[in-house]
Amino acid sequence: MKLTSDRGKAAVTADPSAPPAVSQAQPPVKQERPRGTIAEWTITILLLLFGTTFLVQAFVIPTGSMEDTLLIGDHLLVDKLAYATPGPISKYILPYESPRDGDIIVFRYPVDISQTFVKRVVGVPGDHLKIIDQQVYRNGKKLYEPYVVHKASYPDSFRDNFPSSEANFSQLPRGQEMLEHNVVNGEVVVPPDSYFAMGDNRDNSLDSRYWGFVPRENIIGKPLIIYWSYNATTESLASSSVDNLASHFLDLAEHFFTKTRWNRTFKLIHGYHNYN
Repeated sequence: MKLTSDRGKAAVTADPSAPPAVSQAQPPVKQERPRGTIAEWTITILLLLFGTTFLVQAFVIPTGSMEDTLLIGDHLLVDKLAYATPGPISKYILPYESPRDGDIIVFRYPVDISQTFVKRVVGVPGDHLKIIDQQVYRNGKKLYEPYVVHKASYPDSFRDNFPSSEANFSQLPRGQEMLEHNVVNGEVVVPPDSYFAMGDNRDNSLDSRYWGFVPRENIIGKPLIIYWSYNATTESLASSSVDNLASHFLDLAEHFFTKTRWNRTFKLIHGYHNYN
């Protein structure tokens, strides 16, 4: 399965080299990791050994909307069990959980479910959200977001002050519906079974500000590990044309060792959770 993505869209596409289908804020808060490092590696190894279709799935990042957390050319393994609906017995055995604020999630793009995106959860059901001068406030508190980067050299009223500013573009229907039905006292209120997701590259991310909430059923899983990272271009990864594919494989043959980002290989991926 080959998924496409335009500049500024999110985020992940099925890995062609993998098996088929398978802002200034409050003081830093220590990152909480729900699973210890040994437990994470144990789960990762078990998933690699016993499942590549139902348990994990390989994806590659084709765009820069999650920079600098995830880079173009990062190849990920995604844990499909993490947010799965627990069964009557399996809920006592497997590490099921609900998406939390700060988690990085992989999901089917609500506007076109044939595309797969990766973003960070900024709001869970019941959260009240607003952005003032690029700074996110959740339930009245300014968030500390050390993972966020701002790379645009120009301001944008809608992008940087949300949802108080009117859109200066033709908005997608789902995004317009969110602004019409889910804004209370100048804040977006996340409805049940929905999530508000944004890219870490905050100025260059097509995210919930523009197309609304992520339905719970669209969430595929959470990234576990970068098993390989290659310095490639969006064009070579997002396009399925014969010429682009041929060019990409030729580039791999010539530059595999020099363009592989060895320092990112086998890097575990964590969310960042603020409790304040």
